[in-house]
Amino acid sequence: MYNTAPRLQVSESALPVSSLQKYAEGWLLTCEISRHSERTLGNRRDIVEKLRWFLNRKGLQECGVMELRLFLAYLNTGHKDPGGRWDNPQMTEPVKDYHSALRTLFNWIVAEGALPSSPMERIPVPVDRPDEIEPFTEAHVKALLDASKKTRQPRRDEALLLFLLDTGCRASEVCDLNLCDVDMSAKKATVDGKGGKTRPVYFGRTTARALWQYLREDEREPTDPLFQSHRGERMTRFGLRQFIERVGNAAGLEAVRCSPHTFRHTFAISFLRAGGNQFTLMQILGHTHLAMTARYVKLAQADVENQHRQYSPVERLKGSKK
Repeated sequence: MYNTAPRLQVSESALPVSSLQKYAEGWLLTCEISRHSERTLGNRRDIVEKLRWFLNRKGLQECGVMELRLFLAYLNTGHKDPGGRWDNPQMTEPVKDYHSALRTLFNWIVAEGALPSSPMERIPVPVDRPDEIEPFTEAHVKALLDASKKTRQPRRDEALLLFLLDTGCRASEVCDLNLCDVDMSAKKATVDGKGGKTRPVYFGRTTARALWQYLREDEREPTDPLFQSHRGERMTRFGLRQFIERVGNAAGLEAVRCSPHTFRHTFAISFLRAGGNQFTLMQILGHTHLAMTARYVKLAQADVENQHRQYSPVERLKGSKK
């Protein structure tokens, strides 16, 4: 499509920044033709825009191995800049998952004949270190729920926290939910997971009642977002994270990370502690491999071990004889 254009003289396996946009547009069109999900397309567009922003901000003329290394390093450190990452003071956490998309982009550019080889070939895949799982305790959850009742939208906020805790949904899945995706009588919702794969998630009577109290506040169309901002717009992942951080601060929580993903961790570990099995949990969470669920199993098993050591009947009997 673009390989008839004359190639500028730049470093080997580097693309002129001026040409990056047109090749990225061709790649994104190819992704659309291949029917990637809207979420995948949105993520890839965002990654391209962030890369272009970084290259322009640094005054770089080409995009090759060194420039991509600088960009990927910035993802780990940019949140420490005085103005925050992307010049946004609210972007204060590291980000990941860019390597795979960039590798795919530059492989496509090589296939188009614009580069002899991909600069991403010389950049190793980052070591995947799963987040340290520190779930909410019952006291944490109670404090969060109490704090949610004192916000600007108490009915929405209580229902939102309960829904997160009761379903284990990802932040994006919750934000994408429409009213028609929720079956109140069956106490279930159909979420759009990663890769455009839909799955049912379930909630209990307490969550259902909180949702009912929230939804009866105003009339809605079936295609309206389930959880709306105070302006009546669809809640975004960033807005959801901000909301949970605010509620966490109001609840006085300091020893645990207050984020949508912590609710997902808490759901998974609570499910296993209550006797749920790993295979069912994998389906509920929308995982594609058991290995993704195994970390929760390890933590739950460690909890069982600690409980046994604390409440061993034989050890307690020995203690009573002393």
